[in-house]
This record gives sequence, structure tokens and C-alpha cells, in this order.
Amino acid sequence: MRVVALRRYPVKSLGGESLGSVSVDERGLAGDRWYAVVDGDGRFACGKDTRRFRRRDAVFSYAAHTTPSSVVVTGPGGSWSVGDPALDAHLSAACDAEVAVLPEGDVPHFDAEAVSLIGTATLDWCRTELGVDADVRRLRTNVVVETTEPFVEETWVGSGLTIGSVGLSVSERVERCRTINLAQDGVATTTPWLKALGASRDLCVAVYASVVAPGVLSVGDAVVLGG
Repeated sequence: MRVVALRRYPVKSLGGESLGSVSVDERGLAGDRWYAVVDGDGRFACGKDTRRFRRRDAVFSYAAHTTPSSVVVTGPGGSWSVGDPALDAHLSAACDAEVAVLPEGDVPHFDAEAVSLIGTATLDWCRTELGVDADVRRLRTNVVVETTEPFVEETWVGSGLTIGSVGLSVSERVERCRTINLAQDGVATTTPWLKALGASRDLCVAVYASVVAPGVLSVGDAVVLGG
């Protein structure tokens, strides 16, 4: 098994970027979800309403990428570096609420563990058996592994993985919300993936993992179970 794709999301809930390689520390992929769109109540813009999140679908029209000197957000109307007051003003108008792009503070930006991972056979199964657009960008996973058995990654829960020089501990399945149905991150259409997952897979697809040994991940790295 090998890594076939790596993705990072510099601003939580915005579109992300493909990577050839990336440093990984105890927090996760360097720069992943370091920023979030935050309102005056401290709630993060997302595709759902909870104690931590506020549904603001407007953010899905934007994407973020990392440059040597900053994180740049692009979307309807232009592009802005994070920290530019014009970015916060533009997003506030789009969200119809006062928001700002802020770095992580006392409240973690991750929903659960530092890294998310999925196998290609799982995506193929969802596409074929559920009849949905199983574009991996809808899931916002960090690591895509070439696999031959659907949902084999779920059997790794409780086990360690070595990928490149990085050690991971797979902790749990990822329960999904309506976000995976939405147009986002360069995917222009919607799809009824959540309902199909609810009927067949307990709303779960992909797995979370924590970092036990920092290092570097690269596309093409071998994935070794039990490392």
C-alpha cells in the first residue's frame, strides 16, 4: 500500500491544497486547519450547527493555499492574505455576520484526531454501491492510500501505521455530517452521500489517527501496518 494523495486545509472549512510532501508534528500536518473563520461567539464557520460550529455555507465558495510567506484565501471577488482586514470584511459580508480568520487558540480546530485517512477501494465502493459522487475532496481527508479492499482502513483502528518517517495510531472511524453532500473545494455539484452512508455504514467513512512519531509524509510512501 502506498500514499497516492496528500491534502492540507490551511483554513478550516475552506477548500484546501494538494501536496507532494509535508512535515508532520504531534499536532498533525504542518499548517493544517491552523486558521478558522470565527464569529463573535467563538464558533467556527462550517456546514452544521453545534456548540462549536455555526452553519455558514458561504465559506465553501472559498479556498486557501500556503505560500512561503502567508496563507492566501481565494474566492468570489478576489484573493487576500490571511491577516488582511479586507479578507475579514469580505467574509463577513458573505456570511452576513461579523467573522474573522483567526489562528488556533485554546479551542482546537480539529474535530477529533490530528490526521484523517481513507483508502481508494473505499471511495470506489461508495461510488459503485451507493451511486454517489465519492470525490475525496468532499471528505477533507489528509491522506489517501491505495487499497484493494473496501473499508480495510477501519480494521486498523487500535493499530499503528508507519508511513514514510511518520508513525500514526489509528483511533476511530469518522462520522460524517451534511458537509460531504455540498459543492466545495473545486467540486461543483452536490450528492446525497450522507443519506446513503446512514443507510449502510452508520454515517462513517475514513478513519482518524494521532501522531506518535513526527516526520515527513510524501506521495508514494509505503504504508506499513503495525509500525
